[in-house]
Amino acid sequence: MTASFGAIQLLVFPGLLYAFVAGFFMEWLQRKINARLQGRIGPPFYQPFFDFVKLLGKKPIPRPPLQGFIMTALPAVSVVATLGAVAILPVLSTGIGFSGDVILLVSLIEVGPLLAVLGGFASRSLWGGLGASREAVMTAAYNLPFLTALIALAWNSDLSIGLLATTAPWHVRLLAMAAILLCLPAKLHLNPFSISSAEQEIYAGATTEYDGPRLALWELAHSFEWVALTGLFALLSVPMVGVADLWRVLIFVGVSLAVVVVLSVAAASTARLKLAQTARWFWLWGFLLALSALGLALAGI
Repeated sequence: MTASFGAIQLLVFPGLLYAFVAGFFMEWLQRKINARLQGRIGPPFYQPFFDFVKLLGKKPIPRPPLQGFIMTALPAVSVVATLGAVAILPVLSTGIGFSGDVILLVSLIEVGPLLAVLGGFASRSLWGGLGASREAVMTAAYNLPFLTALIALAWNSDLSIGLLATTAPWHVRLLAMAAILLCLPAKLHLNPFSISSAEQEIYAGATTEYDGPRLALWELAHSFEWVALTGLFALLSVPMVGVADLWRVLIFVGVSLAVVVVLSVAAASTARLKLAQTARWFWLWGFLLALSALGLALAGI
């Protein structure tokens, strides 16, 4: 792979340009589906982008220098880390995949939630701290089945994202992908696992005190999370060895959007669970699915 192709993958597809457009489109699609299922019209397709631009144009509230720096740096680093996770997705046959890239990908994906926890406490807000503490508990809850499912998929591979979907047997992959799918609503703060950002209860959770460009950066990082997580699910669920690049792109985009639709319908059809209920759900049902997949992988069945 040449340096120029690596730059294209980082800046064009599946990197910055694609992630910027697809992330806002996925957010709009989720909001639109939620509205239609509730009997409302919903926003136009450009609304998430306009909201982002409007936030960029607002002047943030003056804060002490160190606090202002931290509250600006945390979402900025989150954007960069999540964009990096999107950029290393080996969608094209000549992509930048390498042995062990799944470890780097998961690490980059987890930077955002960790910084959101720190950002909530850095705001020195009661509501921000409450949202941050809930986010920390949620992260511990859903990462147990999420990481266990990835370990089950990677048991017979070299930890390469491009090989996970081809080396894992179908029965192992189905159980593992079901566990991962259960974790995606929590990672994206959707019902029934939206307790860390419960707007009607604690305003906006960890980002309650963020405004202007700082809040815009958190929104951008969240839109990149949509692309990274749905893209990871698409790559892991559909083996694409020997498939032409055009079909790889179409399958990647199609499966990603299908996951958005499934998650949106589930979010609109369910009520928010309490924090203890959410933790029990992931530590029981999610972990049971992932552990079953890992057991089958270890047994070589």
